[in-house]
Amino acid sequence: MQKWKVTFVDDHGEIVDEVFERAECPSDDEAAQLIKAKLLPVAAALDLNDLEGRTPDAGAKSLKTQNSIEIRSITPV
Repeated sequence: MQKWKVTFVDDHGEIVDEVFERAECPSDDEAAQLIKAKLLPVAAALDLNDLEGRTPDAGAKSLKTQNSIEIRSITPV
């Protein structure tokens, strides 16, 4: 498994780096799910996003609009 550094702006406006192990580079949507599971486990379990499958990167968009967390970059470590 390769490690990927996901850089994002959290709900306090601070830039945060989290490292996740994945076989391939995660998409923005997959990274949003990983961040949500780590930082907001209850919200990730509920995941009431009805845009799934209808909107590209629905997870990343809902993470930004509902939780004020915006993914900036995904890079290999």
